[in-house]
Amino acid sequence: MSAQTVIAAEQLTCRFGHFTAVDDIHLAVQRGEVFGLLGANGAGKTTTIRMLCGLLPPTAGRIRVAEVDMVNQPRRARGRIGYVTQHFTLYPDLTVWENLQLQAGLYGLSGTAARQRIGWSLEHLHLAGKEGLPAGDLPLGYKRRLSFAGALLHRPQALFLDEPTSGVDALGRAEFWELIYDLAEAGMGILVTTHYMDEAGFCDRLALMHAGRVVEEGTPASLLQRPLPTPLLQLRSDDNPALVRHLSGWPSVQELIPQAGTLRLRLRPGSVVADFCAEVAVLAEREGIVVQDCQPIAPELEDVFVTVLEEVAAAKEETVT
Repeated sequence: MSAQTVIAAEQLTCRFGHFTAVDDIHLAVQRGEVFGLLGANGAGKTTTIRMLCGLLPPTAGRIRVAEVDMVNQPRRARGRIGYVTQHFTLYPDLTVWENLQLQAGLYGLSGTAARQRIGWSLEHLHLAGKEGLPAGDLPLGYKRRLSFAGALLHRPQALFLDEPTSGVDALGRAEFWELIYDLAEAGMGILVTTHYMDEAGFCDRLALMHAGRVVEEGTPASLLQRPLPTPLLQLRSDDNPALVRHLSGWPSVQELIPQAGTLRLRLRPGSVVADFCAEVAVLAEREGIVVQDCQPIAPELEDVFVTVLEEVAAAKEETVT
């Protein structure tokens, strides 16, 4: 573990009886880095983050966070890490201010130091003016803000965020990410789990998780450069529903997604976009449909994720057969 590595895990594994929730994963997060764990619900993201925080003992593997051995001495790291859980875990009957006071005390802050940090958190999480409200009466977005505020009071070296923007509106999500960037620029190592593909692109590096394993890792830019076997293209016409009806049964079409007034298609491996567009032109003339656009498009992270999962499934099927 280098001096710049604030979160590190090697051969991290967690089993519940015969079920393996996390299977031999390796990861490292540097100071000033935002590292994303991307995957569907049930992929093992929350189990991983709970082990990294010392809340769940691993079945096997090594973990170091903020220079602390989290397997053997997790309590030593309490004042060095912050954790925002997926679900609201603060006290609903206490006010915003009372919850933050309680959290400050748990981290050993009192007097002027506690007031200053609570004031900073209220300002940066846009909670000013809501200090006297019971936490349980807050809308979901503000409950997320309050959880975030409590996790930052003690200036942690490592911050764990488990689906921090789930259920938050678009403006709130953008504000959260602005704060995340500010914290990373100040030198904090941040690990965030998400299933939002657009948010995954905000991370410095990503690990794609599936069935407890990391199946792909890299920067968003490097993942988008990954060769895809399925050509992608965009269609635009004056009658997209009619095109959907006609194209849905074509053998060369693997997936067809209506998207913001256009049709986004994944063709089967080996298909040639130019030939497909020529066939669409013939169809359009025959059916009286005006096609304004038929061209290849660049992949998005979701395309990469889907391709990786298809490759994993194919490899598993080959192993079984």
